[in-house]
Amino acid sequence: MSGADAQTNTEASNDARLRYLLRLGDTSLVLGQRLGEWVGHSPALEEDLGLANLALDLVGQARLLLTYAAEIEGKGRDEDALAFFRDAPQFTNLTLAEQPNGDFAQTMVRQFLIDAWQLEIYEGLASSTDTRLAAIATKALKETRYHFRFSSSWLVRLGDGTEESHRRAQNAIDGVWRFTDELFAADEVDEQMAAAGVAPRLTDLQPRWSARIDEVLREATLRRPANVSYQWHGKRGVHTEHLGHMLTEMQHLQRTYPGAQW
Repeated sequence: MSGADAQTNTEASNDARLRYLLRLGDTSLVLGQRLGEWVGHSPALEEDLGLANLALDLVGQARLLLTYAAEIEGKGRDEDALAFFRDAPQFTNLTLAEQPNGDFAQTMVRQFLIDAWQLEIYEGLASSTDTRLAAIATKALKETRYHFRFSSSWLVRLGDGTEESHRRAQNAIDGVWRFTDELFAADEVDEQMAAAGVAPRLTDLQPRWSARIDEVLREATLRRPANVSYQWHGKRGVHTEHLGHMLTEMQHLQRTYPGAQW
């Protein structure tokens, strides 16, 4: 291999790694922002604090991932610049993460589905050939295990609770299930990272994710919707209208007063 070919391969590998990190970081950031919208509005004080803690964990994960992404990008941006000075088409989070909170059941369903996915992702990344990403994943995995216990226990309480809570939980699952198709829709970035040993193969993770989902749904007496394909692919920068509205609020202060410090 010539020097030029080697440089081209290295650049391609760095680009794929950058895009992969952005997908993980953006998903945690957007989901954390969504959960933060519940602060002061949760059904009880305990849940208010619980959702705030989940949000802080997710933003912390996003900061580590976006910091690493900014270093690989090498354009002088940091994690704050990536979070606050990119427009919606430049975000690559999962479409599911950007969906509105809705009622408490809808928030718990969204959280449960992503928690189960992040559990599989971070367990796989903990043995990544990228030692820095492995360290981030190991830390995130401890937090995500708690997140999954929180969301899955609430889903069981809602699904196997009153007739009204069961109805709301089932409606929530039916409403967002179409977005789960994206969780395991591998593209060239996913395949390149898996081939390099950086990331797990999504096809290997799907059966375990599905088993986790089915186990909790059975306990919650909820029905798993039929699988359907969906046109939105947030990790390719194709989003629903909800992300733009959310980013307008999230980025308002930084864009209004760029460079401001506390």
